[in-house]
Amino acid sequence: MQYGGETMKIEKVCIVGASGKLGQYMVQHALDRGYKVVGVCREESIPKLDAYKDRMTIFSGQTNDRQVIERAVKGCDGVLTVLVPWGMDKYSSGTAQAVLDFAQEGARLCFSCGWHITRDGKDIYSPLFLAQVKFSSWIGQLTRMVDLDDQVQATRMIFDSDRLWTVVRAGDLEEGPSQGLPVWSEHVGDPVLASKVTRRIDFALFMVAALENEALIQKAPAIVGCQTPSALAYSQKEG
Repeated sequence: MQYGGETMKIEKVCIVGASGKLGQYMVQHALDRGYKVVGVCREESIPKLDAYKDRMTIFSGQTNDRQVIERAVKGCDGVLTVLVPWGMDKYSSGTAQAVLDFAQEGARLCFSCGWHITRDGKDIYSPLFLAQVKFSSWIGQLTRMVDLDDQVQATRMIFDSDRLWTVVRAGDLEEGPSQGLPVWSEHVGDPVLASKVTRRIDFALFMVAALENEALIQKAPAIVGCQTPSALAYSQKEG
């Protein structure tokens, strides 16, 4: 488990998927750090960012629209991307590919996803978790609303890239006030992650903090709330 690392200098950040719950939290955290913020979201979702409209630049469009992403990420030191598996038109993989293609050289790229994503096959999942993922994938395919397989493909593209990426994997999310920066481990199944739950606001905090953390470059950290029982138990054991 890691808590820190060397820092990188970030001044301007693009948040791809800025209007969603996670995206809005990332906007707030990025502004709190003094970053210049650019956001990408669908035109109909722009009103969700009204609280920040005077403090950020917004590009309207689908996040897998290559022209929109090319314009939005120009001049950004960091790009935070919410990899949503909506629909059946390669939304996640299209978004990831556009960010990988158009982010400037040396930019820090952080992508969000769930625990079902594995980089090296060493994650340990419970039978219940695997059944839930299989069922969700089946329902998504049946309704043509969600394509988890495309999200897997998107992360494989990221893992194969030589860019300065981080893929942040979260388990169950809940709302509530911030508890602080989540703790992380290399693999799902590690004892520190047993509680599974992270506050959504803190998921966003980890994403933004990861931009300046060189220790997370080309890593796929799995996170859990720092005040959860498993995280506290690990902290006491280490202390």
